[in-house]
Amino acid sequence: MPQTKHPDYWLTARRALTRADPVMARLIRAHPEVALKSRGNPFETLLRAIVGQQISVKAADAVWARVCAATPIQAEKISTLEIDHLRACGLSRMKAEYAIDLAAHFAEGRIKPRRWARMDDETIIEELVDVRGIGRWTAEMFLIFHLLRPNVWPVDDLGLLKAISLHYRDGKKVSAREAKEIGETWQPWRTVATWYLWRSLDPVAVEY
Repeated sequence: MPQTKHPDYWLTARRALTRADPVMARLIRAHPEVALKSRGNPFETLLRAIVGQQISVKAADAVWARVCAATPIQAEKISTLEIDHLRACGLSRMKAEYAIDLAAHFAEGRIKPRRWARMDDETIIEELVDVRGIGRWTAEMFLIFHLLRPNVWPVDDLGLLKAISLHYRDGKKVSAREAKEIGETWQPWRTVATWYLWRSLDPVAVEY
């Protein structure tokens, strides 16, 4: 079992959500443990997200292991690699290009993690989606699982939409626009609301 880790704001957020919303209160009571903690370093986390796009977890783990064996996981190193070097690890040509572009953003200072503490969520998302292969959803998962930002609301996430439909709309399909409106209730703790909605579908947390 992974060690449970509460971000500093978690208990405050739980109390606020429990008071504000009886349905959310029920979900929170049903899942008393939480294991949300930041893992790895930002470059490695984002590179691994690119490697794992549109393939199974097992396949992604195998490709990642080959990448780690083939090169140090350092932006300065990977930014200078030839595409074929990464393709030999099992990456498609497009993913290899994405990986090198990501590495170049870090190596050249276009992405500067030290600034993130002073930046709001949307500004960080804009910085990340400038990288080829990183869309808004991936950037939002990064804000949740790596930066532990408390108010992320990933309305393009299919699991989140499914859980909102189940618990708040009697199974009726929910659009991203409707989800955005519903999420206003849970400001400024939408990351925490997202987490418990996810847990209502799958009690085992995915690690990013």
